[in-house]
Parts: sequence; structure tokens; C-alpha cells
Amino acid sequence: MKNLFEAATVEEIKERMARLRPDSERQWGKMNAPQAVAHCTRGLELATGDRRPPRMLVGRAIGWIIKPMAFKESEPMRRNSPTVPGLVVKDERDLAVEREQLCRMIDRFAASGPEGCTTHPHSFFGKLTPEEWSAWMYKHLDHHLRQFGV
Repeated sequence: MKNLFEAATVEEIKERMARLRPDSERQWGKMNAPQAVAHCTRGLELATGDRRPPRMLVGRAIGWIIKPMAFKESEPMRRNSPTVPGLVVKDERDLAVEREQLCRMIDRFAASGPEGCTTHPHSFFGKLTPEEWSAWMYKHLDHHLRQFGV
């Protein structure tokens, strides 16, 4: 499975992000492109431990059932997948600023490697290995880039 510990995968994501425009039309969801990029930065903050939301009750109940399906290599994230509370961005953002912040966060995550991943559980899936965090962060970025056709 692609993951952000692979240099080629990081370059692929950055190349796709470079094609994103402030007026890129979304295929689904509510956030515009700059908001989605800011949202992706917040997602990476989960993986590094910069954000540590509590476990969601629904995640405790069914996260372990959904996790194997969500982590299938051949399956991208579903459209309109639920979002961890606190990760939604509603205010207006500047795409250039948000893209730069996300690139820095991706570089930090990739350079830190497995040792840089949090041991705090994901709020829905629970405990993730560094490899699962890295694969999930790729899937999350891919999901939002596909949302805008890049």
C-alpha cells in the first residue's frame, strides 16, 4: 500500500497538490480546495500527535469492524466519509498558504519516519501502527485530491 514513508509517494502527492487551484471544482463534500488542504494538514497533525482528540463512541463500537475494509489497498476512501470532529475547516483560506503548510507537514512526517508517529489512538479506528498511520495519511490526501479532480 502506498504510504508517506516512500519518497516517490510524497513526490506524487506534491505534484498533484501543485495542480490544485483555488477554484477547482469539488466532486463531493462541502469544503472548497483551500479548506480541504487545511483539513489535510489537520489530519497529519493527528498522525504526529500534535492533535489528540478523544476516541469517538461510534469508533469504539465499530471502528475495529470498519478498519480492515478502510485499509484495503485497492479501495480508496469513500466519498463523504465521516470526519473526525475538529478537522473540518469552515473559514476561508488562501490556497498558496495552506499548500505550503501541508507540504511542510508532509515533509516533517516523512522525515520523522515511524518514530515520529503518535502512539495516541485514532479517534475512530483506535491504535494504529506507524505503517498504518502512513498509509492512512496517503489515503486521506488521495481522497481529497480526487475530490477536486487531481
